Amino acid sequence: MTTTSIDTGTPDLLASLDTGVLTLTLNRPDARNAMSREMNQALQKQLASAEVDPAVKCIVLTGAGKGFCAGGDVKGMASSGDGTVGALTIDQAIHVQRINQRETAGRLFKMPKPTIAALPGAAAGAGLSLALACDLRIMSSAAIMTTAFARVGFSGDYGGTYFMTQLVGAAKARQLYLLSERVSAEEALALGLTNWVCAPEALAERTREIALRLANGPTVAYRYMKENLNRAMAGEVDDCLDLEATHHIHCGQTEDHREASRAFVEKREPVFSGR
Repeated sequence: MTTTSIDTGTPDLLASLDTGVLTLTLNRPDARNAMSREMNQALQKQLASAEVDPAVKCIVLTGAGKGFCAGGDVKGMASSGDGTVGALTIDQAIHVQRINQRETAGRLFKMPKPTIAALPGAAAGAGLSLALACDLRIMSSAAIMTTAFARVGFSGDYGGTYFMTQLVGAAKARQLYLLSERVSAEEALALGLTNWVCAPEALAERTREIALRLANGPTVAYRYMKENLNRAMAGEVDDCLDLEATHHIHCGQTEDHREASRAFVEKREPVFSGR
């Protein structure tokens, strides 16, 4: 299948679709892919579209050049003298921030399709939050993670405190937020902050391999699986059991399940159709 480039409306975000995999590339390499307003708005639109587009089976979020995302544009904040409000009232700024967060990190986490963050380099601040919002993470051995917020006098945004606490526990999350320590790729793997680490030159190919496996998988089951896992993070055990029962029975009625059962008996790999 030929790769299709998608016009995002800004050079700050690149998008392409290939064999069911939508790749979104944060594209401000000279600024370590720090988030601009244009990048944020384009990312929101692309994620909203991807969630309901049947051609998109898996989403990969990555960064151009040697970095993933440095988070907010601190230089821009410093030049304006106001990192959060600008011309808005405080209430208006809070409302805009809530929308920005829910439509990016929140959507990556909740959308019923697998999401992968591929980190060629540093993920810091809100950039780290975006990476942690994804279902899976793969890091170059040269990449690092850092919350960074304390270094610039911020408390943290884009759901990082939630995702970090869920992944590594409260004590380690507090340490990483309060001290803004740099976490190497190998340490991130040991902590459970990333799923894989590979050589820098192998990152693109390894990411594609994982993304294609997911894109060719049972999409209905993946949708229910994500809902089960997300609800389990805060739900009661009976709620989880009931939800699993409902979703499991539904999956049993899909063509994907029937095909997988036939493939199991015939000792071959299943070919999923997403139905």
